[in-house]
This record gives sequence, C-alpha cells and structure tokens, in this order.
Amino acid sequence: MLQATLNAFRIADLRRKILFTIGILILVRFIAHVPVPGINLSELAKVIEGNQALGILNVFSGGTLSQFSVIAMGVYPYITASIVMQLLIGIIPRLTELSKEGESGRAQINRITHYVSVPLAALEAYGLLRQFSNGAALGASTSLLNFKFGLLDGNADRLFSWAVLVAMVAGTILLVWMGELITEYGIGQGVSIIIFGGIVAGLPNKIGQLFNSTAGVGNFIGFIIFILIGIATIIGIVLIQEGQRRIPVNYARTMMRGGRITRQSGSSFIPMRVNSAGMIPLIFAIAIMLFPSTIAGFFLGAQSQGIRDFATGVRDFFSPQTLQYQILYFVMVVAFAFFYTLVQFQQQQIAENLQKSGGSIPGVRPGAATDRYLQRVLFRITLLGALFLGLVAVLPYLGAIATGSAGTQNLITSTSLLIVVGVAIDTMKQLEAQLLMRQYEGFIKN
Repeated sequence: MLQATLNAFRIADLRRKILFTIGILILVRFIAHVPVPGINLSELAKVIEGNQALGILNVFSGGTLSQFSVIAMGVYPYITASIVMQLLIGIIPRLTELSKEGESGRAQINRITHYVSVPLAALEAYGLLRQFSNGAALGASTSLLNFKFGLLDGNADRLFSWAVLVAMVAGTILLVWMGELITEYGIGQGVSIIIFGGIVAGLPNKIGQLFNSTAGVGNFIGFIIFILIGIATIIGIVLIQEGQRRIPVNYARTMMRGGRITRQSGSSFIPMRVNSAGMIPLIFAIAIMLFPSTIAGFFLGAQSQGIRDFATGVRDFFSPQTLQYQILYFVMVVAFAFFYTLVQFQQQQIAENLQKSGGSIPGVRPGAATDRYLQRVLFRITLLGALFLGLVAVLPYLGAIATGSAGTQNLITSTSLLIVVGVAIDTMKQLEAQLLMRQYEGFIKN
C-alpha cells in the first residue's frame, strides 16, 4: 500500500486531486470552529451526550453541532432531500422520465434536490433553535440560547434570530457546494468525504471518552471487549458491503456479413449486492424511532399533570437505553432495508432492459419470469444484508452490556462505522481505478 501511495503522488493530476481534497477538508475544519453567537456551549455538550437524535445530527454535521458553528447542520438537509428525491422518482412520472434521460436528466434532478435542500435546511434550523430556546424539551436544565429566539413576535432579538437562521442555512449550502467541488475536482464522493472527515476528526476524542468510561475506571477487560467488537464489526461491514451475487447473462447478437446473417453470443453478469440499501435503512429507522420521544419532549412542561405523566412515559418507553427500543429499532431497520432495496430494484427495470438488449438468464424465460427470478434472488441475499444491518444498529447497546459500561453506547454509533468504512472503500476503489488506468499496481492486490 505504501508503494501504491507513492505511485499516486508521482502522477501530477492524481496528486493534485488528492491535495485538493485534503485542502477542502482542512478548510471545512476551520469553518467548523466559527460559532454561531448566543449559544450556551457547555450546556449544549451535555444535552448532545444524552440525546440520540442530536447525536445523529452531530455525526452528519461532522461534529460541528456540538460546537454549533455556522455549519452546525452539516449536509443532513441535503441527504434528506436526496433520499426524498430517490423515493419520488418511482412515484412521479416526470421525475421517472428525467431519470431515463442520461446525464442531462440526472443534472436536472440534482438541481431540484438543491432547491429542496434549502427549505429543509430552514425548517431544521428553525426546529433546532426553537427547541434550544426551550431547554426542558431536550432535558437541559436551562435554555441553550443566550438570547430569546423569535422570528415573527415582537421581541428585541427578532432581527438577530433571523440572522442566525440565515447563517445556518447558508452554512449548509456552503458545505454542499464544497462537497461538490471535491466530487468534481478531487477524489471520492464529496458529501460523503466531508462527513467522513468530520467523524475521523472527532475520533481521538471518542477514543479518549471510551477509555475513560471503561479502562479509566478499572474495567480493562470491558475496554478490550469493546475494541474487539469494533474490529469485528468493521470486518463484517467490509464483507457485507462488498458481497454480491453474480447472476450470469447470455447475449445473442444477429449481424449481417457479406449478405449473410451470422449470430454471435456473449456473456456477462448482473451484480446483486448483499446490502444494496447502504446506511439509508438506519437513517429512516432512527427518524421514526426518535419521533415519539421528540414530540413528547414538548409536553414535559405542560400544566396538566396527566399530560406530563403521559409525555414522560412515552419518552421513557422510547429511550435508547431500553430493551423494547432496541427490539423495535432492529425490526424497523430490517423492514426499511427490504423496502428501500425493492424500490431501487423496481426503478432499475432490469428484466425489461435485458429483454430489450437481447439478454437472458440461462434457464429462465425473458420478461415476467426473469423479473420473478431476480426478485427471489434479491429477497434471499437482502435477508442476510438486512439482518446484518439490524445487528449493527443495536450493536452499541449490546456492546454496552458486554463491557458493563452504559456510557459506551453513544460513543461509536453504527451509522458512524458504516459511513467511515463505506467511504474508505469507495475512495480506495477510485484511487485503484486511477492507478490501474496508468498501468500502476493498485492498493488492492489480487
């Protein structure tokens, strides 16, 4: 690998791409330390540690939410908009037509995604600031804002509230733009690289917290167990992410040569991935599982004792530290993995495209029979991937039980592991392809 890295830096354009990517990441880390004024950072850090919803947002923001910088929301609104657009492509006919128009159609869909990201970013920023102004909704002992947040009421901080809101939305759009610069001029998928950089930047602090919560209190065996679980999980993610079932396909071509009809045959395969959904099922499941406790948080300060008790019961039932939460979380991840994979499969129309191009699977009739066959195969391999995703989702909870330290549950999340490993593999593949194009030996040796 060292020789492959040296070879990459010997190539001028590849070296330029790598240095450009590193430069953008360094610039992002500088911007991450430009705070939004008026935030009680010490109280915010305590709230994020005990709130899984804010913890997930902190992951996607690259750790900037804990500092509440101008890019505190990260690229999460853009990711949400992208997921919504992918689901709408199979529902709205016009979007379906655009997805079939090649590069120009994808460019239009990407433009629409950018437009959708702006109102989503504004709504998220408004929701965060509104909740921060009511510290009790997040379990804080006091307000997280040093000013009174209000956009339409007549308080003296109204103009300042608008300025903070606009700054946060602009920070998200700036981050998305910088990610697209990496995609165009650097190495890897820019938005994923930015999230990856934020997670890695916070890794030393996470390791320190892990040591303090286990080995730091004398539980060295728990510390070693947690490290071994993390290593085994990374190996499992690599195997599942790269695992695929290759379905053979034969092609028959009819050609005219010298006035005579000749037939030529070729063969290929359809790669069906074990985990086609990536980390999206985790995002969907977390969003739904955290919704009841988030809504309940708004009623903890109600005047009626009955409403307060009901809200407290809902919050406690959907607490990530409970067994019932983890069971529901596991089921939701598995269900969303099947749902998203099926939606993606229907959009690709593989059986129809095979029939149009003269391809067929050996022993399977073209058309509807091919579609049923592919769905059966997809169900079997997705079952393994979905169960693995469900296991990874509840792994922090199991790790906390195994180590005997409840504080380890929120240190390294399953989403973080999937992002880090997935982005590292994709970036390595891109560098591998660049080296092989120039007849250099790559990072991955056969």
